[in-house]
Formats: sequence, C-alpha cells, structure tokens
Amino acid sequence: MKPAAKKAVTVKSAATKAGAKAKGAGGAETKGASPGAPAGQPVGGKPESHLAMVRRARRINRELADVYPYAHPELDFRNPFELLVATVLSAQTTDLRVNQTTPGLFAAYPTPEDLAAANPEDVEEIIRPTGFFRAKTKSIMGLAAALRDEFGGEVPGRLEDLVKLPGVGRKTANVVLGNAFGVPGITVDTHFGRLVRRFKWTEQEDPEKVEAEVCAIFPKSEWTMLSHRVVFHGRRICHARKPACGACPIAPLCPSYGEGETDPEKARKLLKYEKGGFPGQRLSPPPDYPGLPAPPLGAG
Repeated sequence: MKPAAKKAVTVKSAATKAGAKAKGAGGAETKGASPGAPAGQPVGGKPESHLAMVRRARRINRELADVYPYAHPELDFRNPFELLVATVLSAQTTDLRVNQTTPGLFAAYPTPEDLAAANPEDVEEIIRPTGFFRAKTKSIMGLAAALRDEFGGEVPGRLEDLVKLPGVGRKTANVVLGNAFGVPGITVDTHFGRLVRRFKWTEQEDPEKVEAEVCAIFPKSEWTMLSHRVVFHGRRICHARKPACGACPIAPLCPSYGEGETDPEKARKLLKYEKGGFPGQRLSPPPDYPGLPAPPLGAG
C-alpha cells in the first residue's frame, strides 16, 4: 500500500473511532456535555467556561500534532527572500500555483538586486499564472528594491521592518519570521480564521484580533506549528463548504461537528491532498511528507 493510501485508511479508522467517542465523550475536558454532543457545546443554556475552552483548544492542538506530524509551510522556498516573495504571490491564489510559478521566477532573478533591476513586463509574464500579476509585480519589485536599498539585500528578521516592505502585511511577516527565522508567530489566513471560529476559540473576524486571542490560549513555542496544523486540517478535512465531519479525527472535540458530512464513507470521499491519496501543493515537499509531490506547471 502506498504511503498516501495508508494515510487515507488511517484517517478513516480514526474517524470511526472519533464518531464512537463523540457519542459518549466525557472526562475532565468534556465534562458537562450531553450524550452525543461534541465537547464545548452549551448544555442546558450553560456555555463552556473559558478554562474549559482553553483545555479543549490545547487538546485539539495535541490531536492535530498526531494527525499531521509532518505539517509544514506549503510554499516551496530555499531562503528567506524566496519565502517572502512566494508569500506575497500567494494572495488570491493557491500555494500550488505559486509553487509552479516561482522556479522560473527565481531562476531568472535569484536575488533582490536581480529582481529590483528587472523589466516589469518580463516579471509580469512569469508570474501571470498567479493572478493579479501587475499589482503583484509592483509589490515584489518594490520589496526587492527596498531590501536592496535599505537592508543590504537581506530580508530583515523583525516584524516592524517586514511590514514596511511593499505588499507585506502582518500575515506575510509572520509566515517569514516563523518559517525562515524561527521566530514564533500565528499566521491568520482564511483557513486559520475559519477553523478557530469553528472550534469556538474566538468569535473575532479581524485577523489581528484573532491572532491576539489565539496567542493568549497557547504557549508561544506552539504558535508557528499550531498555524501549520490548523491550516493543514482546513485544507484536507475541515473544508469551508463541505467539511468532512465523519472523517475527522478531532470530531469529539469540535463544537461545530455536524456542519458537514457525518457519514464516514461519504466524508472519506471529501478528503483532499495526501489524506485523499492525491498530490500535495509543494513540488519539493519535506522528506517526511507522506503524500505525492505536486506536478510542475503544465504537467497536467
């Protein structure tokens, strides 16, 4: 059996166990839940206490660490400059499309100095597949010029410096700091925001408020990997429109269980990437990734 197929079977088995647990979940962290109700669901009009939510949130993080021990940034990069540019390009498109596009970009312009001196029309043509290519060209060439002129051609390792670069906001800065410099940070993208509200860790919609409230729940040392685990779960199982609740290993801990497909067999068909036996988003995934590498641009 191929590694990806093994993972799919593992998820299916875990989901079956999860469904059984959900029917009779109890214990210290789920105390007060009615029979058949997932943890955190108000019972008899009594909402979950903040302490109970924190305990449940940390348990979800531990469970996700078991499900996705290989969680990682899904953008291909070899240095901080490549990660910074790739993250800017990832706006309004998939990481897969960015990963298929950046090899050509970095082959032509490997350094900030090279990119800053490029012909904008040439850059636009290379990054066209990522969408909004004119605005993105302006941003990445602008940040490259700023790196050349203000930081000696090096990506700064401080958030206050990164957010001053063209096209770089707090989310992008946290991605770069956490994955290129080892500085803990929570990255609130659309997947992360959606899931933490689904988990009832916060009700906030503003990314900075979401970041602040979730940071308060977890030790700083967990922030970067927590971001990867939650995003992995959102892309593979807990989808926006049709979450695969019946194939979710953390179903007993989720107060939103039942928003999606609860039948295990039907839910299993909704799994994506390595959980469904399909290629991931990276052309060059980490060695411990159990799925298949993504195909290069134009490979079908």
